[in-house]
Amino acid sequence: MIFQSTIDHPVLISGIGLHSGHRINMQLRPAEAGTGIVFHRTAEDRIVSIEAISSNIVDTRLASVLGKGGVTVSTVEHLLAALSAMRIDNLHIDIDGPEVPAMDGSAAPFVELIRSAGVRRLPRSRRYLAIRKPINLIDGEKRVSIIPSRFFRITFDIAFDHPCISVQNRTVKVTPEIFRKDIGPARTFGFFEEVEFLKANGLALGGSLDNAVVIGEDRVLNPEGLRFQDEFVRHKILDAVGDFSLIGYPILGHVKAFKAGHDINHRMVEQILSSPECWRLVEFSQDDLEEALTAGVPAFSSELALSKV
Repeated sequence: MIFQSTIDHPVLISGIGLHSGHRINMQLRPAEAGTGIVFHRTAEDRIVSIEAISSNIVDTRLASVLGKGGVTVSTVEHLLAALSAMRIDNLHIDIDGPEVPAMDGSAAPFVELIRSAGVRRLPRSRRYLAIRKPINLIDGEKRVSIIPSRFFRITFDIAFDHPCISVQNRTVKVTPEIFRKDIGPARTFGFFEEVEFLKANGLALGGSLDNAVVIGEDRVLNPEGLRFQDEFVRHKILDAVGDFSLIGYPILGHVKAFKAGHDINHRMVEQILSSPECWRLVEFSQDDLEEALTAGVPAFSSELALSKV
């Protein structure tokens, strides 16, 4: 079987919150099989546990925000993307502030944190959500679809009326190594005038050139420039990996997105979950999965599914 996993030992990380500007401490702890990803938010004199699942999303305007009982954890997408791509199924996350630390604006610090913690295999099989029929969502110019695939793939297109971005497109097969090298280091980005507006309204108080790519009228303002020529679309893929992880299962399907953001990503996840006729949950042996990937057999093939729910 392909088994669920968690980290091997607890690890700590601290950093500034992008919007609050406060220093936030976060600890990742191993969890038992079947736990999922759970945030434990310290708020005044209580601790509120919030599962990282789509039904707990309470806001998607500036980031993906999880909430329960009036308590929230914001900007969870970069950490969730790292956990999903590095195949961590179960984890406790202790956090003492209202948002995940921004770090350098990418998922790379979280990937390295997970690598430093090590990975522990757990005695329960991993279930995959395998897409069987296409699902589409259109909102004006924004479009997201998902079609059957043997892997988890994301194709993303962006188009901005700005010379630093313009039109960018990239397709990625989401694996731990590809994510670590090609997607995880891509930083969040924003336009200078938007950042100034947000700060004037009490948001992005922790934002700086240290944790975001800031775009001026005709150039990138960060002295070091870009990490990739197409860093902007790579970061959109990073966000999508985190947003789609809220389905609660690793995905076997190909996401195609055009001008998408957190809001339509979340609505697409909800549409997938409400369309059970378009997918099924499957389990594989490692040998069967490797054989399927080598032979080109669809991952949801009945010959390979060991169990279906």
